[in-house]
Amino acid sequence: MANMSLEKTPMPEQAPDIRNKNFLEVAEGYTEEMAKNEAARCLNCKNKPCMSGCPVSVKIPEFISLVAEGDFEGAYEKVKETNALPAVCGRVCPQESQCESKCVRAIKGESVGIGRLERFVADYHMKNTEEKIQKAAPNGKKVAVVGSGPSGLTCAGDLAKLGYDVTVFEAFHTAGGVLMYGIPEFRLPKDIVQKEINVLKEMGVKIETNTIIGKTILLDELKTEYGFDAIYIGSGAGLPSFMSIEGESLNGVYSANEFLTRVNLMKAYKFPEYDTPVYVGKSVAVLGGGNVAMDAARSAKRLGAEKVYIVYRRGMEELPARAEEVHHAKEEGIIFQILTNPTKILGNDKGWVSGMEVVDMELGELDASGRRRPIKKEGSEHILDVDTVIVAIGQTPNPLIKNTTAGLDTNERGCIIADETGKTSLDAVYAGGDAVTGAATVILAMGAGKTAAEAIDKLLS
Repeated sequence: MANMSLEKTPMPEQAPDIRNKNFLEVAEGYTEEMAKNEAARCLNCKNKPCMSGCPVSVKIPEFISLVAEGDFEGAYEKVKETNALPAVCGRVCPQESQCESKCVRAIKGESVGIGRLERFVADYHMKNTEEKIQKAAPNGKKVAVVGSGPSGLTCAGDLAKLGYDVTVFEAFHTAGGVLMYGIPEFRLPKDIVQKEINVLKEMGVKIETNTIIGKTILLDELKTEYGFDAIYIGSGAGLPSFMSIEGESLNGVYSANEFLTRVNLMKAYKFPEYDTPVYVGKSVAVLGGGNVAMDAARSAKRLGAEKVYIVYRRGMEELPARAEEVHHAKEEGIIFQILTNPTKILGNDKGWVSGMEVVDMELGELDASGRRRPIKKEGSEHILDVDTVIVAIGQTPNPLIKNTTAGLDTNERGCIIADETGKTSLDAVYAGGDAVTGAATVILAMGAGKTAAEAIDKLLS
């Protein structure tokens, strides 16, 4: 029977004053009854508007109908037809601005919890099914994938299904890219990422870690020396941006990339069990308002900081982070210091952060991004009492591949130029995800990997 409730079935969560002291996952997932109850809210629309918002074309009404019937494994298989990483996407995709934003139920009330249901079927499968992977028959062609983040893994998985001999080259010692180093355990448990990667390995995908393309191996050598027929560059955007203000070289100043890599990939939150400490003072300022800023702030709180500020030069309505992440951060005690812009980081005589000079802002006319331009309020300078600063104002692609590869066209931001199929200026070389767009979302990177896999298959077959 249809569930005509205007609200989503609530997702059980850890209480805020408990979870802000641990790195266990915040959302605890649906039970079987909760999942069927939420699935019954789907109207199974004929024209399937939700699918138009999905970058990897998940057959959303079909998998939700199977959930409503209690066929959870069938629902998982339906998702898996087009989505290589359903357990990941169910947790970190911005569904509210993609598939769920197109849901008819959102016209009067809340959309169907598509992301919550995707997470449920993926978790159900992992807990209850012994997955038996059948390798595709080899087709004799080799493809190299640079980077093992969501874009590279998606491209690799789709090509492996078609019989390609795929090798993924990863600079770090662990595969997973931003899924491993960027997104905290409390949002995306790393054992889930590893399980998704293990499935790809069982499909025949080979992963070479500690290999920096552009240094360990040049991009050109993948074809000339290693015999790959095509290359996909999904190396992400791992070069942090800074504000170029005085004091950024002080001890106690991190880029969000360094801070989150230490916490997530190097397991600093388990120190001394893992030998990677990370300094967090009593009062932390995180500069920026995106998802990375929320991740850094919430991690700092869990590491013992008494006060954690999000310092953002625009207002709450302009925050680019997901509404869910902002909501969780507020619940956990993160302080939003909005309409505030840093001008100088102050240091003591030992070279450590001792405070931050900031200025109040007000919003003026719309700028090129469509948001109201922040304008300094004269005479509003004051000191924010902090001893740690984390800069989370964006990332750009690392220039290593660009600087060591002749003929690879890039734009003024250092992003690789590629057409709608992912084709670059070099023969049989494709690119996608953050390496092309700059820092974006996991699901958009996956969509680019899927598109490029189709193009590579068309080229080579």
